[in-house]
Amino acid sequence: MQTETNQSEALRKSLFYERVNGYDRLSPEERDAMEAYCAGYRRYLDAGKTERECVTATVALARAAGFQPYVRGMSLKPGARVYRVNREKSVMLAVIGMQNLEAGLNIAASHLDCPRLDLKPNPLYESEELALLKTHYYGGLRKYQWVGIPLELRGVVIRKDGSAVPVSIGSDPEDPIFAISDLLPHLATEQNKLPLGEAFSGEHLNILAGSRPYEGEPCPERVKLTVLALLNRKYAIREEDFLSAELTAVPAFSARETGFDRSLLSAYGQDDRVCAYAALTALFSLDLPSRTALCMLADKEEVGSEGVSGMQSAAFDTFVEDLCEGQGVAPRVCLERSFCLSADVTAAFDPNYPEVFERRNSALLNYGLSLTKYTGSRGKRAASDAAAELVASVRRILDDAGVIWQMNYLGKVDVGGSGTVAKFMADRNIDTLDAGVPLLSMHAPYETSSKLDCYMTFRGIQAIFERKM
Repeated sequence: MQTETNQSEALRKSLFYERVNGYDRLSPEERDAMEAYCAGYRRYLDAGKTERECVTATVALARAAGFQPYVRGMSLKPGARVYRVNREKSVMLAVIGMQNLEAGLNIAASHLDCPRLDLKPNPLYESEELALLKTHYYGGLRKYQWVGIPLELRGVVIRKDGSAVPVSIGSDPEDPIFAISDLLPHLATEQNKLPLGEAFSGEHLNILAGSRPYEGEPCPERVKLTVLALLNRKYAIREEDFLSAELTAVPAFSARETGFDRSLLSAYGQDDRVCAYAALTALFSLDLPSRTALCMLADKEEVGSEGVSGMQSAAFDTFVEDLCEGQGVAPRVCLERSFCLSADVTAAFDPNYPEVFERRNSALLNYGLSLTKYTGSRGKRAASDAAAELVASVRRILDDAGVIWQMNYLGKVDVGGSGTVAKFMADRNIDTLDAGVPLLSMHAPYETSSKLDCYMTFRGIQAIFERKM
């Protein structure tokens, strides 16, 4: 009987697929490397709370890692490290490989934009002797989460003469912050009867900006005048300059370690800067890859990847064409032989809301980089469904590199769905697979990730960049 039991157990172990918590596989050396990696990631998050700031931080890191701006027509030898910024909101970086671009590219594509509150073009007004700012929410956020929390104001004002005025108010401990008022529970009887999606409207997300009347001769809108006078004194701007400004309200939270054991990270903007940082640092770690490695950090993913800085823009194609032209390679040949890891976050199984997840196919915190064969919603609508051969190839690469990884799908069928830049890369005839970090509270002002998953996503992208054909 004991022999039969042992045989059954051995057969079960050889045939069953069982996921293992990553901490059961992590060596002490890897734990140290993970902590160092996550410390750098936290600094990156705090430095960039808008896509413009992320591009600035990215370029600074790239220059320190030996990258130089790409100039059309420049000669690029194997090992060359170049980047191109697109409209200050997205950036492409490449390390030239030993093989000609006819062999294709190894690509990691992520995005830098995050859900937020954008100021309207004519935002400042006074009501009941309070100064307020009108906003328009950006991306798929839940409006109720943005009331009653501290906010920072970040962005840029472009004056009529073209001069740029960077704005950052709220990050310094001595700065003022901003807030959106919430309705007190004592008077919320009727609001409480409304569905959650109707109880908070976009037009109610108005930011408190001041309350002190301007001192001097009586005049209309004295509180608004105080605010404009302060802005003019500090930034030399007038109300008209709001018309050509990109100002954003973001949570006034810094990236912090979470939990008694400090195993988690909580911060604003981890979707998708967690994968952007992993792709970026994986590229920095390369010396002389076999195939050219390219990191694409795009804008506008949260609103459909539209516009000149989004993944549907020709900016990516132009950069690839310029690189190919320098080696006498047809871009279509390069793209059809390329591989792209669409590096974006997924939902981690949340024990507070088990009813929307299907646990067997959900991502778990601390189980590593999460691969997603297909996204979309309901009948796989708007999905990029990776071929089985491609998934098998990535499995082999990750296992050979010792990367801790898992396979997942976001939520139960017919409950919802999501999308990434994967389908836009697939439209370019590039084999593409989604992969990234599982998050709790995705799209909330404060999202939570696992340090282990963050680090293993870096390791996974690194393995893809080093992939030989």
